[in-house]
Amino acid sequence: MSKKDYYETLGVKKDATDEEIKRAFRKLAKQYHPDINKEPGAEEKFKEIGEAYAILSDPNKRKTYDQFGSAAFENGGGGAGGGFGGGYSGFDFNDIDLESILKDVFGGDRFSSFSDFGGGFGSRSRSTRSKRGSDLRVVLDLSFEEAAFGCEKEVEITLKDMCSSCNGKGGFKEKTCPTCGGRGVVLDTVQSIFGVMQTQKTCGDCHGTGVTYAEVCNECRGSGIVSRKKVEKIRVPEGADSSFQLRLAKKGNAGANGGEKGDLYVEFNIKPHPLFERQDSDIYLELPINIAEAALGCEKEIPTLTGNVILEIKPGTQNYTKLKLRGKGIKTPNSLVRGNMYVVVNIITPTKLSRRQKDLLNELLDSDLNNDDAFKDFSSKMKKCKY
Repeated sequence: MSKKDYYETLGVKKDATDEEIKRAFRKLAKQYHPDINKEPGAEEKFKEIGEAYAILSDPNKRKTYDQFGSAAFENGGGGAGGGFGGGYSGFDFNDIDLESILKDVFGGDRFSSFSDFGGGFGSRSRSTRSKRGSDLRVVLDLSFEEAAFGCEKEVEITLKDMCSSCNGKGGFKEKTCPTCGGRGVVLDTVQSIFGVMQTQKTCGDCHGTGVTYAEVCNECRGSGIVSRKKVEKIRVPEGADSSFQLRLAKKGNAGANGGEKGDLYVEFNIKPHPLFERQDSDIYLELPINIAEAALGCEKEIPTLTGNVILEIKPGTQNYTKLKLRGKGIKTPNSLVRGNMYVVVNIITPTKLSRRQKDLLNELLDSDLNNDDAFKDFSSKMKKCKY
């Protein structure tokens, strides 16, 4: 499904560690930074490695990329739509906070922003742009039945939300920042790993917003963001499993400077069932029977997810025989397909026998029970072994 190979872009293997990915990005960023490399295509290459690092350095995005490929991050990508898969819709390079990436990799404020080049790439790196809020992740405990049949649950989350008092601005009586003249950045000449460069540095007075306030909001203390608890209703789809995660779009933390909210990801912790064992959409039940029932055949009442049924055990059933009940398993999420139920026969050898039972078994031994084809086949093969 992948259209772009981010691992190949950075020149690392798919099992590369976070440190190896960061080291590869650092090397390529030095090589292709447009302020240093003036060759045709350097700017585009710099954007490609920035995009690759933005995905692979984020554990959630890397997990999604490994599962769905780069299509999950494109407009209308395969993972988008609010269902399973954790896709990121509407993703493009301009959504990448490259300034934070460079500061994280190289350190220091000198990489907070860069001069404009090639159609305003640097201007998109300023902190004045809208920034998407971070994602939240919660783990929801479910019983075996809740996961199998689906349910509605409530989960309490603590998130960062826009301050209602100042509408996310951080203060009152807005005015143009006198230090940067409303640009949000000031010029700064620094000695960097790329040589002497004149860069655009985030204004320290307005923090890149271009405005200041005569009065600071007391509720958010100037940040525009407040922490609050919220109860979110979760609709667990039928057939949910611990390998799935549910994405609730724009239910995460608030963004900066009017940016959209992040997403809420719900993972499921399925509690074990006392009788059933689940494998994908199939369920397994181990049924103990005695040797007489196995030899003569019998009928057994067994539980299923939809009620008890009578199961026929045919005469001569062998140990670990697997009997299938079609369509008695768990529904596959977002489809009409339902798995099967498998009953595994476990023939129990008695360990406590009465005198009468021992006499009956001895009587069976005297009647030569070893005339079955399996015994004859074993004896024949044994005679051919010359050790």
